[in-house]
Amino acid sequence: MENEISTGMNRTGMKTSPVHARELLEVRELQASTPEPSIDALALRASYLAEAEPVGSMPPPPTLKGMAGTAVKALTGKKMHVLLDKLAERAAFERTGTRLYDMMLQKVMAAPSLPAGMTIEGVQQIRDDEHSHFLLLTTAIQELGADPTAMTPCADVTGVQGMGLVQAMGEPRLTIAQALSTLLAAEVIDKASWELLIELAEQFGLDELVQKFSDALVAEQRHEAMVRTWMSAALAEEAEIG
Repeated sequence: MENEISTGMNRTGMKTSPVHARELLEVRELQASTPEPSIDALALRASYLAEAEPVGSMPPPPTLKGMAGTAVKALTGKKMHVLLDKLAERAAFERTGTRLYDMMLQKVMAAPSLPAGMTIEGVQQIRDDEHSHFLLLTTAIQELGADPTAMTPCADVTGVQGMGLVQAMGEPRLTIAQALSTLLAAEVIDKASWELLIELAEQFGLDELVQKFSDALVAEQRHEAMVRTWMSAALAEEAEIG
């Protein structure tokens, strides 16, 4: 296996140097016994939270169709911008998912061997599904009269969350198992988020979108199962089990 994990010169644990560990604990005990300025950290943070502005705002509908749809839903007590925000969130995450699988493809193509059952074609298929889901969402946003290129609050937040996954996948020293662990984290988030989006679309009575999103959820469930199976095989091979 590529970049196989092995026992080496890892000296990060305190038990690798008992003398220095004891000195560190003595310093911490001294710090704990030293009076500190009277600062109520919880109250200070609470004041920051109370003063914080929201993470961005939703743009107004850019088309007459969007304005009309928003107005109609408002008459029924439903806020269309909430649905549009979550659609943009999923589009942003699917775009990140496509990037993650693009990076995984580079890794598996360079790997001397792959876990049992894992193929380049399988990874490519999931990547293509992620991209098709991104296109599905951008089309849905457009059909509802909104702008799929707008950075909405939830899209902004999920973009920040996805940065960690992209940074992890970009680490060249990752083993295949570690890379699959990164993908599995993304797939678990993806599946749960599609389920919640479907529930929201149902509340808005968008039956056609509900069906399309349900098909996407089936694909995401398949992705999660495939990645989980590949990761299980990778871990078993690393541990030489079976």
